[in-house]
Amino acid sequence: MNFLQSVPAIRRIDTSRDDLFAIDVVGHVSAADAENLFGLLEAAYLLHPRIDVAVRIVDHDGVDWVDISDETIKKGAVHALEHIGRCAAIGTPDWTPNARHALPVSSPVEFRHFKIEDEAAAWEWLGARPTSEEAKAAPAEPST
Repeated sequence: MNFLQSVPAIRRIDTSRDDLFAIDVVGHVSAADAENLFGLLEAAYLLHPRIDVAVRIVDHDGVDWVDISDETIKKGAVHALEHIGRCAAIGTPDWTPNARHALPVSSPVEFRHFKIEDEAAAWEWLGARPTSEEAKAAPAEPST
């Protein structure tokens, strides 16, 4: 399928906090999806110098890392260090060890992984809640 015909893998979640950037990552993440995500983060940084982030993984089917430009990844890491305080990763896989490894040891970004069944704890940790009807009910992960 052509990426212009596919459904975006990155979907915003409306929340009770203006300075919380929350998304669902659904299915397979193409390079175009990743570039879009970095653009959405840049817009969030313009609105709020410091933000927290919630990433809920739904039906994970991989990421096209090799097709994402090195410049985009490097710029994304630098801006994360400058702007992100807390990052809650919800669901599987747990990508937080890779994110920590990509940032300096002295990184101010606080990562925490939550299993999908512990999603309420993630929202509590971030001091927020989803406000859209679609986001309030956590999508179930497929059984294996």
